[in-house]
Amino acid sequence: MSRVYNFSAGPAALPLAVLERARDELTDYAGSGMSVMELSHRGPAFRDIAARSEQSLRDLLRIPDHYRVLFLQGGATLQFAMAPLNLAAADARVDYVVSGSWGRKAVAEAKRLCRVRIAADGVDSGYTQVPPRDGWDTSADAAYLHYTPNETIGGVEFHWVPDTAPVPLVADMSSNILSRPLDVGRFGLIYAGAQKNIGPAGLTLVIIRDDLLACARADVPGMLRYEVHAEAGSMSNTPPTFAWYMAGLVFEWLRDQGGLETVGAQNDHKAATLYGAIDESDFYANPVETGSRSRMNVPFTLAEPSLDDSFLREAEAAGLANLKGHRSVGGMRASLYNAMPQAGVDALVEFMREFERTRA
Repeated sequence: MSRVYNFSAGPAALPLAVLERARDELTDYAGSGMSVMELSHRGPAFRDIAARSEQSLRDLLRIPDHYRVLFLQGGATLQFAMAPLNLAAADARVDYVVSGSWGRKAVAEAKRLCRVRIAADGVDSGYTQVPPRDGWDTSADAAYLHYTPNETIGGVEFHWVPDTAPVPLVADMSSNILSRPLDVGRFGLIYAGAQKNIGPAGLTLVIIRDDLLACARADVPGMLRYEVHAEAGSMSNTPPTFAWYMAGLVFEWLRDQGGLETVGAQNDHKAATLYGAIDESDFYANPVETGSRSRMNVPFTLAEPSLDDSFLREAEAAGLANLKGHRSVGGMRASLYNAMPQAGVDALVEFMREFERTRA
């Protein structure tokens, strides 16, 4: 079977060139006679992979020297707990801006661990736009402010970075990291699950400012402390070596595309193509306020919901996979991460127009 265009929200499509390189190196990495999956994480071959992966990421994001990069496990969901455990005392106040489902989940976990203040919540809009900055009720004494720059389920994205200084800014960038240039220096902590724009599931990326490493509570277990992982070079225990290797290949692929400026422009064009097709039609609709629309995750509905199953079935047959919307909202969702080529978006738009022509 030939490869399809995979619009899954995660685990998501990986660049074909990366998959082909991993295939070629799978059984014998760099003449070692072993797969990367068999290499000791303490040995020189994997340590070279780890060092090159981190440097490639630092180059892409222009990460300042006073930030540490950690390659961890547990998914972004574990970071919902690790962030407050490492950055806030039990009686400390922390601010959260909620723009969708993942923001709500982060709040629920943080409430177990410290005093959460909801600085802004997009609930009144039905989470169809980011909360306007002039309505935020923030605390000057907060240990940090947390937000979710892109919500995969609702398709809502911040196209600006909040100014919270001197309060550290914490961001769950699981679904839009590496999709455009980013000023890392404006953040105290960035975390991201890998399975969207970084690599396969099993790896979590953390970027943290040096001065925040020693802020963890005394009773936090070692494996939940950023400082412990930083001191051990992310090898306090055996890391997910193959996922780390794959992430490094993706970072190199992004560099070869021309870096994040080029990739960002490509993502803008892909999103504009799909939103343009939706907006020009009375058959399809997107619920998100125009200025808050995600470039990564585009939800849309059909004028007649009874046609949803036919749409999905015929799209699958046309090689357009995983377009079903999240179970909590229904409809359709097309995820346009970095690995989705413009040709895939063009094929989806062509299919949508033909489906509308035969049904409208």
